[in-house]
Amino acid sequence: MKRTTVWLTTAAALAGLAACTSSGSSDRPAERGRAASAPASLPALRAAERATERARSARVSSTTVMGTQLSLTADGVLAWRDGLSGALTIAYTGGTAAESMRALGVTSMEARYLADAYYAHMGDTFAAKTGGRHWLRYAYDDLKSLGGGADLADQMRSTTPNQSVRLLLDSDDVRALGWETVDGRTTTHYSGTVDVEDVTDTELRQRLQNADVTAETLDIWINEKNLLVKKVEKTSTANGRVTQTAHYSDYGVPVAVRKPPAADTADFKSLLSQPSTAPS
Repeated sequence: MKRTTVWLTTAAALAGLAACTSSGSSDRPAERGRAASAPASLPALRAAERATERARSARVSSTTVMGTQLSLTADGVLAWRDGLSGALTIAYTGGTAAESMRALGVTSMEARYLADAYYAHMGDTFAAKTGGRHWLRYAYDDLKSLGGGADLADQMRSTTPNQSVRLLLDSDDVRALGWETVDGRTTTHYSGTVDVEDVTDTELRQRLQNADVTAETLDIWINEKNLLVKKVEKTSTANGRVTQTAHYSDYGVPVAVRKPPAADTADFKSLLSQPSTAPS
């Protein structure tokens, strides 16, 4: 199997969960001042951050568009009690990367996220090239050690709904835009631009800086229970605009994720080290 094939499946599966962050210019306006409504918004956002974090799990449905490279949908459940866990069904809907995935016989995949690794079910065509194994395992530490995957591995560990609220708390132009109905619920819409240099969470700021992100626009919708029900993140990159829209529901939903059978699982790092995995 070619090395580019393995890396392609890595990027595509990770994109289903992580809010994509890439190098490039942001949507940040040239000059901004703190909106008059910003101070009044902060207590509500802090309450939303606490409530969302305490929920510890939710159902998620998201759409991600990465310029002309890739567009996909992801649906499933996530939990963030002790690290990240969850299961998503990812469908590749367009872009050049999706076309390459189709050549592998993959139009959608099941992804399982555990504390130390994530697993992607690649289908029969892929299994025919990996000794009959349908699952591909990516250890987060392996992604770091192989280079180019450090940001992605950190994103996997830290992507939770409350993180979006936390980011918006660091915006100096956050504003409440009023009530809107989202998924049949009355919500309050908040919007702002986040400069990475202003992010107070040291680990998160470093991760974004490592990915060469300077700023992004963020919109969130909070319901009457102070829970995040929708977010839209936008960033401009060298490969085009990246937009992710996510809807959250069923907070507190049980999430039980099992490792796939070892006999049906191939390891990402091992595939790269095999002589047949030649660069292309």
